[in-house]
Amino acid sequence: MKMYKSIIFLFFGLIVFTACEDALTVEPRDNRVTEAELFQDPATYRGIIAKAYAGLTVGGQASGDGDADISGIDGGFSNYLRIYWNMQELTTDEAIIAWNDGTIKDLHGHVWTDGNEFINAMFARVNYQIAVCNEFLELSTNAKLDEYNIPADVRADVANYRAEARFLRAYSYYHGMDLFGKMPFRLEGYDPTTLPEVRSRTELFEFIEAELLAIENDMVAPRMNEYGRADQAALWMVLAKIYLNAEVYTGTERNTDAITQLNKVINAGYTIPSVPYAYSFQADNDRNGAESEFIWTLNFDGLNTQTFGGTTYLTHAPVGGEMDPAEFGINGGWGGIRTTPQFVELFPGEENSADTRETFFTDEQEKSIADVGRFKDGYAIQKFKNVNVDGSAGTDTVGDFVDIDFPIFRLADAYLMYAEAVVRGGAGGDINTAQGYINELRERAYGDSNGNITAGQIDLSFILDERARELHWETHRRQDLIRFGQFTTSKVWEWKGNVQSGTTTPAFRNILPIPAQELNLNPNLQPQNPGY
Repeated sequence: MKMYKSIIFLFFGLIVFTACEDALTVEPRDNRVTEAELFQDPATYRGIIAKAYAGLTVGGQASGDGDADISGIDGGFSNYLRIYWNMQELTTDEAIIAWNDGTIKDLHGHVWTDGNEFINAMFARVNYQIAVCNEFLELSTNAKLDEYNIPADVRADVANYRAEARFLRAYSYYHGMDLFGKMPFRLEGYDPTTLPEVRSRTELFEFIEAELLAIENDMVAPRMNEYGRADQAALWMVLAKIYLNAEVYTGTERNTDAITQLNKVINAGYTIPSVPYAYSFQADNDRNGAESEFIWTLNFDGLNTQTFGGTTYLTHAPVGGEMDPAEFGINGGWGGIRTTPQFVELFPGEENSADTRETFFTDEQEKSIADVGRFKDGYAIQKFKNVNVDGSAGTDTVGDFVDIDFPIFRLADAYLMYAEAVVRGGAGGDINTAQGYINELRERAYGDSNGNITAGQIDLSFILDERARELHWETHRRQDLIRFGQFTTSKVWEWKGNVQSGTTTPAFRNILPIPAQELNLNPNLQPQNPGY
């Protein structure tokens, strides 16, 4: 069962969440139900934690991202996954966009400012998610459960929900730390009349690590929770992520700790499926065999999670030119996202590569991008398709919204992180094991052992390129390039630096600016991040 595909809108009719200075209040929509009556119903707790998950998948409280969570920007544009994807992918060699929506092109050009509305929306979305989680934790304390005479069997479920709320809060703080460095910091029990304190990147790292370790044993065991809900393995992956990037965040490497967490994930029973790589990004990827490697997913449904963000965005936006929308199970392409020549060149044979992870559409598309605003400049990528493996389309017969679940973490990522941590000198792993993991991925990609590598070929350059081939468009590239020292001052791709040939950019762009409006609202955020 996909937890919130069926109940995502059920709770919205009962209460309204109102954002104010990064805090939330929960109020009845009318006088028909009191807080006491509301929270005596066990379904209420499930409804609020569903909202915490739903905040990652939809942009508002009504179908099609209506009644948007974030003010000042369209709900579809500010969808968490969509806006996070833009930060992690449009800023890199993996993606470029044709549209003239506000300052969207500034992301790929590395010319964004502290007034960029998409960066502002990302900052707001992270804080909104944290506030939702804080609100749930406020409303589900033991004192509250006692007050409402909640029975023991329901309390067990609420305990699981509380652990997940703390995990989801830490997950969003991780994004804030990665993107912005410092963040406003509030936990449950804060005083809403005071401005939130601000924690530095190192302080956020320490909080996230401590919080995840504190709740590790309270999380449901790996592969034992409802599909789409986080479990211990998702927690281990976030720990592994912060440890692998620890030198960027704190100045101290933690590769051994990364391997410790990755070994837990790898030994938790996930498997690389025998089905083709493409199955992982199709409408039925929750049941076509690909799901055996999914550690945590954001779930989408063409009928019940109708958003213009998420995988709807990742399916519609890359379709244009001579591409047939019907092949993608949609009613029309948006003609926006393509990729750069430098990403194409990571595949041996480029568009004719034997590596099936290469999905370039080249018919009347130019490899080089002379005009960013012209969809046919740049090869298109055909990764996400709203079709089932039997060829049938997704559940939305109109073709607007898709069923494709987005894998936040999958085993392939854990394998490649393990290999990288070993190469970087971490203890607890070995290069021959890493070779076996990588060849498992490459045998799926090539269909045989022709793409296999030796242990001697595994160096940091190979790993960075292999991560792009395996994980492109899955929200990893910006973070990877920064960790490898290639996001700004080293690697060049077309239109980086806002010139066609590409150029290096100042290192301060490794961190995004704090939105100017947030600096004005909360002086504790001063000074602005360097360079802006």
